Amino acid sequence: MSEGVPYADGVMTSSFTRRSLLSLVGVAGVGFVAAACSSDGPKGSGASSSAAGGSSAAAGSSAAPGSGSTAGSSSAGSSDTATAKALTPAQVPLAGGVTVTVTGAGLAAVRGVTVGGVPARDVKATATKVTFTAPHQAMYTAGDADVALFADAIAPVPSANQSSDGNGSAANDGQSGATQSDAAATTAPAPALPAASAALATTTLAYATLTAVDRQLEYAMRHWKDYNLAEYGTMNPIGGDCANYVNQTLIARGWKQRDDWYNRSGGAAHSATWTYCPTMDPWLDANAATFGLTRRSLDERDKVKVGDIVFFDWNHNDSPDHTTIVSEVFTEPDGTIRIKSASHNQDGPYRDLDEMITVQHPGGTAWFHTFDA
Repeated sequence: MSEGVPYADGVMTSSFTRRSLLSLVGVAGVGFVAAACSSDGPKGSGASSSAAGGSSAAAGSSAAPGSGSTAGSSSAGSSDTATAKALTPAQVPLAGGVTVTVTGAGLAAVRGVTVGGVPARDVKATATKVTFTAPHQAMYTAGDADVALFADAIAPVPSANQSSDGNGSAANDGQSGATQSDAAATTAPAPALPAASAALATTTLAYATLTAVDRQLEYAMRHWKDYNLAEYGTMNPIGGDCANYVNQTLIARGWKQRDDWYNRSGGAAHSATWTYCPTMDPWLDANAATFGLTRRSLDERDKVKVGDIVFFDWNHNDSPDHTTIVSEVFTEPDGTIRIKSASHNQDGPYRDLDEMITVQHPGGTAWFHTFDA
């Protein structure tokens, strides 16, 4: 790396931590370029999320996927006991988004559904059928999830993480300052969900890795804190690991390394298009047709989906400082579209885009590279 190559914050890092020096061994050598975001610290410096896992405490059913059960309680306004006899499809993608149908009896009173403890959207019920849209699995991990049917409507909420992962605190990414682990994460109170005993009926579905997006987010959640050092190394000692991490998730999605986009030998050899945001962003533009991408402005957030790529410009100088991968998109009751993303620098699975460009980096902006399919 030549003298004067800027890091994301425009200054050269003057010292490494002991763990950074150790990790530097994995990236020394061929293709040594400055990475996209200045380092917040060594591998895994981020505070761990308290996100829920795959199985819910909302319902204690031990039934096999797709099998039905009854909670043994009467549905409100009806003398019929609610019974869930079958569920289709019995297997859904980790990313959710598919319509699930529960068939049974006494279901007319159902107004709310949770899947793995996460409220489902678009709940509709008749006496013999309940339909809903499956939420994504909380941490994109395959496994069974309890489905609980309730007489009360349950407001949809961010499904897996109520923490802003340090945003709004003293933590910074792409700038000098404390690392996320040095600052207390701001955590919103978790919404009150009905007790399992209040469920009219329960059943079970299975989350499985079925799509390219599933593979991408499964990888992203596995490695947002536990870096894949053996395969890709870490770029934190040379400026930041955010682009390295995002590109790893694209490999998991199905992309193949190329002569102009690569990370080899555990990070010892890597292209600037892989590790450096100001080079990666225009490279995606140049290859948009090949990868089926569309560049979108911040105002086009209604077109953004899980798995899309976000770039951030902290100081409006038309050069990106940071990149993340979208991990959740949902709409607030007031119609606001919220976007959360997974990243290194800071390390976090569900970081709120609006907090990042208003609270943490006031005056910042962002844009997207969205997948056409």
